[in-house]
Amino acid sequence: MTTSETDSIATVAVLDDELRRGMYGFIRRARRPVGRDEAAAAVGISRKLAAFHLDKLVAAGLLQARFERVDGSRRAGRIPKVYEPTDGDVRVSIPQRQHDLLAAILVEAVSTEGEGGESETAREAAMRAAHDRGRALGTTERARTRPGRLGAQRALTRAEGVLADHGFEPARESPVCLRLLNCPFHPLAATSPELVCGINHAFLTGFLAGLRAPTVEAVLAPRAGECCVHLRQSTGGS
Repeated sequence: MTTSETDSIATVAVLDDELRRGMYGFIRRARRPVGRDEAAAAVGISRKLAAFHLDKLVAAGLLQARFERVDGSRRAGRIPKVYEPTDGDVRVSIPQRQHDLLAAILVEAVSTEGEGGESETAREAAMRAAHDRGRALGTTERARTRPGRLGAQRALTRAEGVLADHGFEPARESPVCLRLLNCPFHPLAATSPELVCGINHAFLTGFLAGLRAPTVEAVLAPRAGECCVHLRQSTGGS
């Protein structure tokens, strides 16, 4: 399980408490900063107990807090702490899915269709967008260490860490072959395998290009219950 998955599960676990869920829902619906007294009244508990639960929600990243007068008054005294929802969202999926990545690729394909040539089809635009997205990911990873061409085993090690964070659940079948045990685009891959597997293949091919790993190739090799692509040392690679 990746760090991001663990963090998401821990965040959701904070909402297992009924009082925290109640206050979190009340603050989200308020659409304005909410003070401790108001949050406490919303669920029928003391201000002190509300402060404890609200600070738990802040620590989990669900709320943000600051000091502000909620009624706009300038009266003397301590400025109260107020709470608002954070901008982020929390999703837990086991096994991990990346439907937002697939959606981003398809949106980019629709909005840029034709940029690959006047005769470019929607499918070709999707493959181009997927390849570009993968290349950007590989380029970012390559920039973390010294530049240069990667040998097959080193490239697979680098790919293993990145693809684990993206839900592919990589596993070494051999020193020069990396199987991807989870399809982050499932179940859409099952409903339209030719399109989605093609996008997956283009994404991973682009990733290897951005990583500058010509000694490794992404190969379409469907296997039940796994990603349709695996990475292996290319012919003549070392």
